[in-house]
Amino acid sequence: MSSVALNPGLLGSAPRRGAKKQSAVVEHPNANSGAAPLTDADLMLRVKDGDDAAFEYLAEKYRRPMLGFMYRVTRNTHIAEELAQEVFLRVYRARATYNAEAKFSTWLYRIASNLSVNYLRDTKHERPEMAVSLDEPDDETGTTLDLADKSLTVEQNILRRERLDAIRRHVQALPERQRNAVLMHKYQDMDYRQIAAVLNISESATKSLLFRAYETLRERLKDFI
Repeated sequence: MSSVALNPGLLGSAPRRGAKKQSAVVEHPNANSGAAPLTDADLMLRVKDGDDAAFEYLAEKYRRPMLGFMYRVTRNTHIAEELAQEVFLRVYRARATYNAEAKFSTWLYRIASNLSVNYLRDTKHERPEMAVSLDEPDDETGTTLDLADKSLTVEQNILRRERLDAIRRHVQALPERQRNAVLMHKYQDMDYRQIAAVLNISESATKSLLFRAYETLRERLKDFI
């Protein structure tokens, strides 16, 4: 995997248990100009023209979403960091071809989706069974979502953990396009239109794709529902 140095600390590391979250502070390129804020597409066009500060701002803005997306694909913190780094490297290398026909976030997630698909294909026979850490901090809030609920009995907590484990395993087992659509829809809070743009399919096809994915999950998880 290629690597070049971005701004030191820009990507940082995915949140680790018990660690306080820190992030680089990168100011919006025209924050003090008094002008209307530039859109992400405007900023990417500035990157195209050689504005590295605009690139650093975009990389910092989308750093955590990319780490979260890649972690849910790989279930491995180190690999997620490498893939997120590679996404931004590809964005930078492709800056000359950017034309702002689509939203910057759509273009970014298309790169991330393609990279994740390639990674899963290339490592299909190398990956061990994915380990699931149920007490891992949430990517965005830093809080631990899966700690035992003290209001539940021991048996109820075991069943809850088994259900979460099963959901994650079955999401990972979905066909590539369905899996990425579910990850974007459920975990990145993207709507049908945004997902359709990333996957380069129609909104109706996106709805059908998600319907099939969720029906598959319901069938496979029927013992937990």
